[in-house]
Amino acid sequence: MDQRALGAATATCRSVRGGVAAAVLVTLALGEPCVPAVAVAAGPATAAIAVAPAPAEAAGTSLASAPTEYEVKAVFVLNFARFVAWPAQAFTNAAQPFVIGVLGNDPFGPQLDDAVRGEQAEGHPLVVRRFQDVADVGNCQILFIDQSQAAQLPHILAALDHRSTLTVTDMQGASRRGVMIQFDTINHHIRLRINPDSARAAGLTISSTLLQLAQIDRTD
Repeated sequence: MDQRALGAATATCRSVRGGVAAAVLVTLALGEPCVPAVAVAAGPATAAIAVAPAPAEAAGTSLASAPTEYEVKAVFVLNFARFVAWPAQAFTNAAQPFVIGVLGNDPFGPQLDDAVRGEQAEGHPLVVRRFQDVADVGNCQILFIDQSQAAQLPHILAALDHRSTLTVTDMQGASRRGVMIQFDTINHHIRLRINPDSARAAGLTISSTLLQLAQIDRTD
């Protein structure tokens, strides 16, 4: 990773909740965490998730004060903007915002807004927009597809075909159906599954650093 990108990563570590952003960013940038562990507080679908392999106690972090699953995922989504390159035609002008969209139910609440506040990607200010229908998705650089849209996934991907939109979800098996990045939970850790063919077809270039940290999938 070049020094400019690492500098951006370090700045983001300071701008979001420290432990979460640090672990996510250095995991993405260098392939190893900059803190021993970050545990994720229990939610309706998970008991405990960590972004680093050591147990939460090693970092002196209790689950009561730990970040939630979607706080960690929000920081990952933010940093995908730094490890993926969009074609120049993805932006019509220099002032156009870099849009992170959420399609369907919003599992993040304010956490995604908090993560992107004051941040930029490729020189464009980051904004979060919510959509209930893929037909409403306009110029959108990253689109998180909520699990509530599972039945509509083939239609959604068809509607986004060959658009420069990085698709992200935590639906199981989605990366083998054409979604570009899928969050997976294995042994209480958030892992990434990436479909590089889908990204390439959309004109997106995913950093080799990010690819090396992910399980690579192909569309079935």
